[in-house]
Amino acid sequence: MGPEYRNREPKEVRRLIREGVIHSPTTGMCGGYAQGNLVILPEELAWDFLLFCQRNPKACPLLEVSDAGSRSFPLTAEGSDIPRDIPRYRVYENGVCTGEHTDVSELFEEYQRTRGKLVSFLIGCSFSFETALLEAGIPVRQIEEGVNVPMFHTNIPCTPAGIFSGNMVVSMRPIPHHQVSGAVAITASMPRVHGAPVHIGYPEALGIKDIRKPDFGDPVTIYEGEVPVFWPCGVTPQAVVMNSRPPFVITHAPGHMFITDLKNAELKN
Repeated sequence: MGPEYRNREPKEVRRLIREGVIHSPTTGMCGGYAQGNLVILPEELAWDFLLFCQRNPKACPLLEVSDAGSRSFPLTAEGSDIPRDIPRYRVYENGVCTGEHTDVSELFEEYQRTRGKLVSFLIGCSFSFETALLEAGIPVRQIEEGVNVPMFHTNIPCTPAGIFSGNMVVSMRPIPHHQVSGAVAITASMPRVHGAPVHIGYPEALGIKDIRKPDFGDPVTIYEGEVPVFWPCGVTPQAVVMNSRPPFVITHAPGHMFITDLKNAELKN
């Protein structure tokens, strides 16, 4: 999966995604470069969603917002093509997921021809701090096991804005007890990609009934002497979309991110 492309440049990997060579989750790809969550909305909902992101910066740290109608993120990924540069997308209509696609160009253009302009939001992703964890000798289990990161719905409410409301989604990584403080310090220095954990140790306190059954992604092994650590997750907007039921939204599929040309080091305090 991702490790095969760990040392590739983002532009090259985006090209391989466009060509249909890469379909897998992007964890571990383009080591040292920031990855982002994607939300594409009708222009008339863009202000509400921008306000939602500003009110919920841990779950939705903005990296870039496109011009209305544009297919590119020129500041973070020059030459990008938003509807083709992610391995897998999800389309939601009135809060219901109506399909997954490897290319949403036709849907994107059809909407703009018939219904109005779209605005794309790029939101920081916790995959970006995983390189820093690995460099510090802290294990990242889903990379070791070649699966997608486990993600869970929680009972933590987001601050609503306009039509958008719902609870936070978190990603979980098991961390050895003696390395938890190091993981907290490393990730706290990167607030533009979710920052410090929101919870350590007790999944039931977040309303998570079974740590072995994530709502998104895949289960991972938790060894003796490790503690589950939970970070805010950029899948939160998808949970909010399902809760708020806007008429049309395109997002990334969980774990299939937009890879930027930004170095993770540029996202630190």
